[in-house]
Amino acid sequence: MTAEIITIGDEILIGQIVDTNSVFIAKELNKIGISVNQITSIQDNREHILSTLKDANLRADLVIITGGLGPTKDDITKHTFCEYFEDHLVKDQSVLDHIEDLFEKIVSTPISDMNRDQAMVLSKSTVLFNKYGTAPGIWIEKDKTVFVAMPGVPFEMRSLMEYEVIPKLISDFNRPFIYHKTIRTYGLGESAIAQRIEAWEEALPAHIKLAYLPSYGSVRLRLSGKGDNEEKLKESIEVEFEKIYPLLEDILPSKDGEDQDIAMSINNLLASKQQSLCFAESCTGGELAAAFTLNPGASRCFKGGLVTYATKMKEDILNVPANIIEKYSVVSGEVAEKMAENAKKLFKSDYAISTTGNAGPAKGDSDVEIGTVFIGVATPDRVFSVEYQLGKNREQVVNKAVNKAFELLLKELNHN
Repeated sequence: MTAEIITIGDEILIGQIVDTNSVFIAKELNKIGISVNQITSIQDNREHILSTLKDANLRADLVIITGGLGPTKDDITKHTFCEYFEDHLVKDQSVLDHIEDLFEKIVSTPISDMNRDQAMVLSKSTVLFNKYGTAPGIWIEKDKTVFVAMPGVPFEMRSLMEYEVIPKLISDFNRPFIYHKTIRTYGLGESAIAQRIEAWEEALPAHIKLAYLPSYGSVRLRLSGKGDNEEKLKESIEVEFEKIYPLLEDILPSKDGEDQDIAMSINNLLASKQQSLCFAESCTGGELAAAFTLNPGASRCFKGGLVTYATKMKEDILNVPANIIEKYSVVSGEVAEKMAENAKKLFKSDYAISTTGNAGPAKGDSDVEIGTVFIGVATPDRVFSVEYQLGKNREQVVNKAVNKAFELLLKELNHN
């Protein structure tokens, strides 16, 4: 069974809001074996709605629409539906009773005829009860395609999906099972990984597909399969993953190969060793600490961090000797090492990571090239630093520096 999602509203097209509805709907449909083949955003415009419905009708078994069901004059979806489905609006008394009850108990403003008009639904449709709002959902069929329209308010849409749409899809249609499994790699680019696993990828069974999902410093590999037997489907995908682990074991953040954030892997390793960590940041501006504490349980091992952005603060707070800064530059391996070493002492931690670099767009207190970053690592046994050239884009430099810092620390933890 294939589906398309259509979102209606200028607010999406002009970038005023982010379309989170499609993400939620796609995930929920995928869970019950329905593949989403296309997502489309359009204006609340008669011609656009009609042409989009017509095109989707030719391609999909299920079309889910959000938005355009409000009470104001710019919401024309229901009237356009009447035209497309050759139908007319009728009053649904149960919806009207619900609307009047909401206004009586919750809404402070008086109810208007515009609000009552939301009880008008297509005569051929099945009404989907919206317990959190005044606009009901609509389920209607044409040429063997199911169309579901819901309001665009996210919490109303989610409730309708959970309590009305998904149960009805499950009861009305036979669906295959869809199963995904993802592992996350670090420190190697997409093309290099593809070369490593080329033979494995070419030997994948026809019902299993591989997707590469790259991001800063990380590439996720997702295997997806579809079949009628859930147990056999999962087993076949697990078998393929068992074959890939030996090919990538040096770039997996966790031994079991799960889709785990590298910061969480570090956290788990430190906690298992009963060891602690701190940060001394300059060019990353606190992003290391933010990324690490984003995961729950960071307090098990994270002692704290300092953002010594100004050169003087590196001297006054981290006790980096002025003569080292003068001799080697504030962006140097020597300074990164002193930052990490002294932060480790200050926080009385087992490990410390430091960052110092020139993220651009202009040079600061150092003449090094934009994109140059030194990362220092202090362990229980040694202190060292690594130099990186991370490009010219400021955001990219910072994000890459965070990932490189975590990669360095993870390697140390795995070797100790």
